[in-house]
Amino acid sequence: MTRSAEVVVYGATSAGVAAAVAAAEAGASTLLVEPGRHLGGMTSGGLGYTDVGDVRALGGAAARLRADIAEHYGVAPGRYAGPEPHVAEAIFRRWLEQAGVDVLFDAPLLGVETAEGRDGRELRAATVGGGERIEGALFVDAGYEGDLMAAAGVPYRVGREDRSQHGERFAGRQELLPGMHAMPPWVSPFAGDPTGRTEGPVLAQLHDRPLAALGEGDGGVMSYGYRVCLTTAADRIPFDRPEDYDEAYWELARRLFARDRREGVERTAGRMLGLEPNLPGGMADGNSLGPVSLSVLDGSAWEYPDATAERREQLRRHYLAHTRGFLYFLSHDPAVPASIRRELSRWGLPRGEFADTGHLPHQLYVREARRTVGERVLTEHDLLAGAVPADTVALGSYHIDIREVQRVWRWVYEHPEPIGTVFTEGYLSVPVPIYGIPYASLLPKRADAANLLVPVCLSASAVAFASVRMEPQYMMLGQAAGTAAAMAVSAGAAAHDVPIDRLREALRATGQVLTPA
Repeated sequence: MTRSAEVVVYGATSAGVAAAVAAAEAGASTLLVEPGRHLGGMTSGGLGYTDVGDVRALGGAAARLRADIAEHYGVAPGRYAGPEPHVAEAIFRRWLEQAGVDVLFDAPLLGVETAEGRDGRELRAATVGGGERIEGALFVDAGYEGDLMAAAGVPYRVGREDRSQHGERFAGRQELLPGMHAMPPWVSPFAGDPTGRTEGPVLAQLHDRPLAALGEGDGGVMSYGYRVCLTTAADRIPFDRPEDYDEAYWELARRLFARDRREGVERTAGRMLGLEPNLPGGMADGNSLGPVSLSVLDGSAWEYPDATAERREQLRRHYLAHTRGFLYFLSHDPAVPASIRRELSRWGLPRGEFADTGHLPHQLYVREARRTVGERVLTEHDLLAGAVPADTVALGSYHIDIREVQRVWRWVYEHPEPIGTVFTEGYLSVPVPIYGIPYASLLPKRADAANLLVPVCLSASAVAFASVRMEPQYMMLGQAAGTAAAMAVSAGAAAHDVPIDRLREALRATGQVLTPA
């Protein structure tokens, strides 16, 4: 079976929804293709506490969602950091219905057809799960992984580049520094020796590989995990022991708490998991906060972007097992301080959320994956300078927020003999001013794909991407991509030939903010 639309958007993330709605509202027939069964990606998939940055940079679809959330709850905009997941999905569903967007669920990408066109190579069709063939004039890849872009043969990068690549100070492997997310010193990595004196097999949850040199590009990818919604409601679902629970997997956390006892450190449940009731209804958005957390730091995220569908599913199940196991461990294991176990006993999973996925989110938090090598590469220099290019289609403002990349071990040459010690590496948070995200960064090079826009896995360095990667920015970039796609279809032109002045005018008319206040 073949279906066709003028604009085909792959990935119903928040960016994908915004792109599809913008294209349809601009007059293009639009099909939104989603490999799973839900709308909204992380915005409806556990990331309730949305990292906004400077609210003056919010406009377009991001501001519209903020206003719709406020209207739904009868509060002022910004009162809640985000909605309940089911509310976010309902808002997105209403947007799509009102705009007349067709949505195809359960449609993972199987392959693409490309051909040489007048303006360069073009995507002609995509084949999705079930063998359905989707034809389009303009395509938008709004997935977190960049699967459509990669299948079309567009060059891309994964992970950290070397500092020499773009001359970026914060590129490459980072120093082993202390911090809230870092493992404190003198936690042994060796399964058979808690003192760290005798080398042997290492504990689970470590990335057992040699460290790259400082600043060297090693392809490192930020850790993944699940953000979880938690509640103290009477009908909460308790953290029961999972069937696949592995006692040995949590030995690293036991050693962390043993070290805390030796050093007189009192760690709270909130600093392990995040238990601020920041969502409507008193729910909390569980986040990755401590040295052992919801984030998985064993290097599996490095593998995920280019993994097969089968391998990704294996990794996803690994992350789910980690999530269930962590909640059970913190609430039941005798090695965990009694104060933490008592506090966790008050919390559980919300019965009204994620009912079809065991009350854990449907969306894995893929913090980064592929990045297009496109017409313009956004870099650290652009962000730190607060540059606002002439073709800016959205503003960014959030920190360069690189979450932990790996958990490793090193010999520490302490008298009288070396001690093996666990280290956490990669975390970085660097403030930036408001900056502009150029249209050229949404475009593959013309010769690679003349009718494709990539608003999520855009053309940026790993450092710059760590700021752009926030859901409000994705929504605004998705809106820009959908608007541009409709304009290109109307003119019978390549995505690269959309008049930037007309595009910016159209975006301003829908509330997009394009210049800092």
